[in-house]
Amino acid sequence: MAKRKAKAKVKKSKAKTKKNKVAAKRAKAKTHKFTFSHPREEDFEQGLRSYAKYRDLGIAEATEGMVRAHVIRMIPPFQPEEVSTLHYHDVDFQMVYVLKGWMTTEFEGEGAHTFYAGSCWIQPPKIKHTVLGYSDDCELLEIILPADFETVTLS
Repeated sequence: MAKRKAKAKVKKSKAKTKKNKVAAKRAKAKTHKFTFSHPREEDFEQGLRSYAKYRDLGIAEATEGMVRAHVIRMIPPFQPEEVSTLHYHDVDFQMVYVLKGWMTTEFEGEGAHTFYAGSCWIQPPKIKHTVLGYSDDCELLEIILPADFETVTLS
């Protein structure tokens, strides 16, 4: 009986320590501001890639640079000589969700995958990849940490 009580005490102690660490991390976290973004055609701008337009969702400013979220609208038609360039992003986190259409991308060590509307993937930091194709109506939601990052093009 005494062993059970001691074991329960250790579990409670570990849980309390974990809660304290989470609370400390949150206390250090930057303050996030309320923000919103309604869809407007005029908000799509040329950005990182010449074959896409971007609609910034205001998340980078609201999170003081912690996170960037944008809608990417691919510009048709797909032109492999312009688009299919091996590259990687120096990020901590990158998630992509297909809003419309489809996209085929090849990832180092993972092969080629075709993603359709409703598909989602996470790209590990610095994974080398290239776009192999996309539909004329392809739109993606991309969420990246940190908001400012470097894209490295490989030859």
